[in-house]
Amino acid sequence: MKKKHDRAKETKNLRQFAEQVISDNLVPVTDTLTDEKKLVHELLVHQVELVMQNEALQEARATTEIALERYTELFDFAPTAYFTLAADGGIHQANFRGELLLGIERGKIVRKQFINHVSGEYRQVFKRFLETVFTGEGAQQCEITLQVGGIPIWVSIEATVDASRKTCLASMIDISEQKRNVQELQLAATIYLALDEAIMVADANNQIISVNEAFTRLTGYTAAEAINQSTSLLKSGRQNEAFYQEMWHLLNTTGHWQGEIWNLRKNGGEFIGWLSISTIYSDTGEVVHRVAMFSDITDKKQTEDIIRKQADFDLLTGLPNRRLFYDRLQQAIKKAKREGQKLAVLFLDLDQFKDINDTLGHEIGDRLLNEVAQRLDACIRDSDTLARPGGDEFIIILDNLDEFNSIERVANCILGSMALPFQLEHESCYVSLSIGITLFPDDAVVVDELVKKADQAMYAAKRQGGKRFCYFAPSMQAAADSRLRITNDLRNALANQQFWVAYQPIVDLATGDIHKAEALIRWQHPTQGLISPAEFIPIAEDTGMIVEIGEWVFHQAAKQVLKWRSKHHPHFQISVNKSPVQFESQHDNINGWFEHLQHLELPGASITVEITEGLLMDASSIVSEKLLIYRDTGMQVSLDDFGTGYSSMSYLKKFDIDYLKIDQSFVRNVTTDSTDRTLCETMIMMAHKLGMKVIAEGIETAEQRDFLMQAGCDYGQGYLFSRPVPAEEFELLFHPRNDTGL
Repeated sequence: MKKKHDRAKETKNLRQFAEQVISDNLVPVTDTLTDEKKLVHELLVHQVELVMQNEALQEARATTEIALERYTELFDFAPTAYFTLAADGGIHQANFRGELLLGIERGKIVRKQFINHVSGEYRQVFKRFLETVFTGEGAQQCEITLQVGGIPIWVSIEATVDASRKTCLASMIDISEQKRNVQELQLAATIYLALDEAIMVADANNQIISVNEAFTRLTGYTAAEAINQSTSLLKSGRQNEAFYQEMWHLLNTTGHWQGEIWNLRKNGGEFIGWLSISTIYSDTGEVVHRVAMFSDITDKKQTEDIIRKQADFDLLTGLPNRRLFYDRLQQAIKKAKREGQKLAVLFLDLDQFKDINDTLGHEIGDRLLNEVAQRLDACIRDSDTLARPGGDEFIIILDNLDEFNSIERVANCILGSMALPFQLEHESCYVSLSIGITLFPDDAVVVDELVKKADQAMYAAKRQGGKRFCYFAPSMQAAADSRLRITNDLRNALANQQFWVAYQPIVDLATGDIHKAEALIRWQHPTQGLISPAEFIPIAEDTGMIVEIGEWVFHQAAKQVLKWRSKHHPHFQISVNKSPVQFESQHDNINGWFEHLQHLELPGASITVEITEGLLMDASSIVSEKLLIYRDTGMQVSLDDFGTGYSSMSYLKKFDIDYLKIDQSFVRNVTTDSTDRTLCETMIMMAHKLGMKVIAEGIETAEQRDFLMQAGCDYGQGYLFSRPVPAEEFELLFHPRNDTGL
């Protein structure tokens, strides 16, 4: 700017000097002027013109310099990345934004090839683009990705060739975020269309503006049929006005709602939907859209109902099972306490059910149980509870009792209904009941005591010949006292070494070899002699002593299997019975078993754990977890007394069972009863299909053994081979004997 000022000052001075010279020499032009003076005059005029032209040139030059400086500033500091590129892609210039875009100083960019910054897959695109810029007319555009610090970024390029067609000016804008947004929108649209969940978008007026394909599949309405319709299009009418008021209250206050709702399809069919509604708001907080997502959960709800019924109801009769009965009895006791009322518990047991099962088969037995349940239900009020805890037992809760006569009326009604014959297929049969009755709060105030005393009263009725009812009486306490004496003696039996273990062989029916045995506990009482396990095991279970006794049996069996593996067969295996109480106890030292086997250098397969069928039917999470632990450590599991329950077959595939033991009640009649023969064959075939070996219990005759061999049974156990005997006597069985096929 100073130079411009100086030049202007100089021009001004020259102009003033020229004007002064002309003024000093200006004389009237007359004929008397000499040629010399004319020449001087012309030269002065020409000099002034030259000075003025020079002044104009200087001003133009100054203006150009200013414009160039301004252009340079605009180029360098422009908010858009600018590059001047040659036809071969060489970089002549780059502004600060271009430097920032590439992440490289300008000094290191100039005279380098721009294509070096282009992603490999877009280099051919960029080359064709440059060719078009220099051969075409006007601005050209393209989109490519650049590699900046190893990260690809999307840019939009617009380039225009200059007048010389030697360079072009290229502006570049980072459009990575736009691309991501477009991709996200495309992905969202793809998901929207592909989702299995139905989606319905409505405007602020609850008019449908968009649906996806899943909506059409689920409801039957096409997009054309649904759009512009009210969201009440699917309303079934099942929910009342209060339901929708609560829904809209939550939507208007929180913007969200979810829950179950009955919807209506186009064809009029109803379904249960799980519906989730979300609200989309504008920047000012106004409702713009509501998005509803829903799916058909009808099958899921039905499955849940089935599972609930299986958990709480007996599958055969549909009555509450043991679990639900105990829950209802607990609630009834609470209500009776609260209202100062009495209630009664009736424990019922069929007197001849086992004979019917043995003679007519389990199918007929199941039909009988169903008819018994129907007759019992007809004798009680709707408010009373009839349950089947299992087997041939039923329990009734009579609450809201105003008088004891009503108890006897129900009991007599039951006995009278049982006196009528049952028509089962083409035969009529008669079944009687024994009923035990306890009262709350007279006999007991807790669930277990009420049921236990009702059970004792029922057995008193059986001892009196059955077909009658019996109230719990103090005289029954004598039996309880005897039980208490056994309980006390049982506590000292283990410490006083009164227990011993008998072993019964499990014979390979195909070869006659004995590589397996079942360990059975025996109690030699010092005064009462040998006490049957049937007497003391239930007491041990009730008192929890079964856990300690079971531990002792396991250690005895482990010591014995170690001896027989080293002396007789390297893969000898001993089965140990494990009570459901042991399984469900928190004190069951399951890990200690495996550690003990490892200490003896025995594999898990040296011991088989025998469990009952009922344990699987009511398997808790603890039981399931322990069964999985057995599987993972190699210890095998045998299912004892198979066929005596009603609902455990469905659990065989759920748990890893290695051996299935057919109950002796089936084996007993395989040579005379066609039904039992068929059942045995079916169980053997089913077990083999599921990858299990089969052990038949209670084999007493060669005919039974031969039939089971022909049916494909793997192992046999019973008196035909040997009774349970002490270990020393068991060792004699390793020598072959022709009379039993050993």
